[in-house]
Amino acid sequence: MPPPGGFEAIKYKRNLPLRGPSGLVILGGVMAVCAYGFYRVGKGNLEKRELQREKVWSRIHLVPLLLAEGDRDAYRRQQAALEREREIMKDVPGWEPGKSVYNNPSHRSAETIVVI
Repeated sequence: MPPPGGFEAIKYKRNLPLRGPSGLVILGGVMAVCAYGFYRVGKGNLEKRELQREKVWSRIHLVPLLLAEGDRDAYRRQQAALEREREIMKDVPGWEPGKSVYNNPSHRSAETIVVI
């Protein structure tokens, strides 16, 4: 027989706890992270552009120095080659060091060095 006053009510309602942030909160967080990432990428691009400009200008300003250094090196090598030729051919009568071996005035050795 049922107890007096009846049976206790049956609890059938689901009692689920909240399981984290809502979808809008997650979407807002993702958008904030993406916006911050794009901001940092933009700042990085500006910095990279500035470094590239600085590198180009430093190379432009170094060109005269490098050309002068190359000219000095070429002159030093030419003088060393003449000295070696003078030493090797010292026993040959009538030999002039540095003079063209071709008896044609139209042929001239390279007097300039083109640096590309």
